[in-house]
Amino acid sequence: MTTTAVGIDIGGTGIKGAIVDLATGTLVSDRLKVATPEDGRPDDIIAVVVGIIAELGELESDAPVGVCFPAVVADGRTLSAANVSPAWIGLEAEALFEQAIGRNIHFVNDADAAGFAEARYGAALGVDGHVIMTTLGTGIGTAFIYDGVLIPNVELGHLEIDGIDWETVASNAARERENLDWASWAERLQKFYSRLETYFYPSLFIVGGGVSKSHEEFLPLLTLRTPIVPAMLRNNAGILGSAALAGLQPVH
Repeated sequence: MTTTAVGIDIGGTGIKGAIVDLATGTLVSDRLKVATPEDGRPDDIIAVVVGIIAELGELESDAPVGVCFPAVVADGRTLSAANVSPAWIGLEAEALFEQAIGRNIHFVNDADAAGFAEARYGAALGVDGHVIMTTLGTGIGTAFIYDGVLIPNVELGHLEIDGIDWETVASNAARERENLDWASWAERLQKFYSRLETYFYPSLFIVGGGVSKSHEEFLPLLTLRTPIVPAMLRNNAGILGSAALAGLQPVH
C-alpha cells in the first residue's frame, strides 16, 4: 500500500493541492492554491491542475493522484456543474484530466471527498450510523457516511425550500453577497438542517468549508435534535479525501 498520494481540490473560487501522508491524514508538502479561472471552463481548470501537480515536484511513476470536483461524478463523467462552466455537464472529465496529467487518477465529487476525509481522519472517525457532512462555501455540498462507508453523489444543497434552490440563498457565498449577519444567515441554515433532519434522522451533522473556522458564530444559533459539529479538517478535507480515495482504492 502506498504511503502518500496527491490530493487536488477544485472549487468554485480556488483550486488547492498537496501531497498527503495517508496514514496520518497530514500534508507532507506545502498546500498550493490558485484562483479558479474565470468562468471555470474545462481547459482552463485542467491547465491549473497540471500546473499545481508540476509545482509539487517530481512524483513516483505510481504515485496515486486524487481529484475532487464540484459536480456529480459517475463513471468518470461530470453530470452537473456547480459554480463552474456548464461545459462540464456530460463531459468525460476523468479521461481529460488523465490525458493532461499523464497518469491515472481517482476522480470524485468534492463534498464526497471531504466526507470521506472526515470519516477517516476527522469528526466522523468512529461514529456509528448515519453522518451527514455539509460544506458551506461557494455552494452547499453534502456527503453521506454510514458506519464509515461513503454513499456518493448526494446533492442535497440543491433541495428546494420555499420554491428556492436553497444553496442560492444559504451558502456562505450568499451570506457574503448579501452581507448577512450571523443570526440572519443562521435562520436560513436552520431551515436547511431541519429539513435534512426530518428526512434522514442522522446521528451527526458535520459542517465544513472555510466558514467553519467561525463556527462559534452560527452553529450555537441552530436548534436541532442532531448534534452538529465543525469539521476537524477544515479546508484541507477535499485534498485529504481525494488523496485517500486515490491511495486506498483501486485507481480507475
